[in-house]
Amino acid sequence: MLAGRLFPRAADGQRFRLEDVPVPTPGPGQVLIAVAAAGVCLSDVHLIEGVLSPMYLTGDAVTLGHEVAGTVHTLGPDVDGLRPGDRVLLQAGEIRDGKTYTRGVDYDGGWAEYALAAADTVVPIPDDLPFEQACFIPDAVSTPWAAITRTGQVRAAESAGVWGVGGLGAHGVQLLRLIGAAPIIAVDPLPAARQRALEFGADLALDPADAELPKKVYAATGGAGLDAAFDFAGAAPVREQAVGCLADEGRLVLVGLTDKPITITNGTIFSFRQQQLRGHYGSEPDHVLELVRLRRAHRIDLAKSVSAVLPLAEAESAVHALESKEGNPIRIVLTP
Repeated sequence: MLAGRLFPRAADGQRFRLEDVPVPTPGPGQVLIAVAAAGVCLSDVHLIEGVLSPMYLTGDAVTLGHEVAGTVHTLGPDVDGLRPGDRVLLQAGEIRDGKTYTRGVDYDGGWAEYALAAADTVVPIPDDLPFEQACFIPDAVSTPWAAITRTGQVRAAESAGVWGVGGLGAHGVQLLRLIGAAPIIAVDPLPAARQRALEFGADLALDPADAELPKKVYAATGGAGLDAAFDFAGAAPVREQAVGCLADEGRLVLVGLTDKPITITNGTIFSFRQQQLRGHYGSEPDHVLELVRLRRAHRIDLAKSVSAVLPLAEAESAVHALESKEGNPIRIVLTP
């Protein structure tokens, strides 16, 4: 079968290539999935660039793709509750010996025609949910959902700011609207992204280069500032700007990843106003299950999130488009 493979220790620097590999056979407690759709995430780009590296990969190569949906093809021994043909998505990782292993990073993922999955990471999906939308619920939707509900603990009628309206931030705006945050203020340097934020439910969209931005944020929140701000961009200037827009006891949630230092210019004011800085990473399996239930009840609409669908053979083009923000994508999806 065709697979998009990462070679993190490639001596020639060619870390990604498409190649033919054997179709895997499910062992005890495993399921073989016929992949119908797999998302292309900025994490995949970072892995190919070498900015991120697998933590628990034992071999020399791994099939990328942690956002995967498809149908059950073959059941391994000792698997109950699933049948061939079932429509499913896969959790983005699994627990082994107390450690979290990430699909498409630490073990083979879904940039392939077939993918293996532990049976307890297989999640049934509604018949009316297209695979192209289902595949990225783990991560692209579940990460902002967990950041908002678990780490940020946003309540209805609280004000919220979203810095970076890309693959995570666009869903962050939509999900904040779902839980009743008000007002929702989006910040992005791209005019198209600001327009998208308004379409997804933001009340106000601002350019971070606007010298009047903090003043506008405080005006929109009745002079109080933001109860919660989310950095989906992972950039030091974003964090500085967001801290300057917080309310008393406001919290800044760091979702976007960066290896740069975290700096708060005026620590005395930050402490005096009892503001908070909270780190966030990923999501838990229950967050994915919650989102599937919400989609089953038609509380969320992911149709506008699919920016392009490309064949697996064009994975390199998809990576380039996401890296260069060509077409201002939310999610690019690969199909075998």
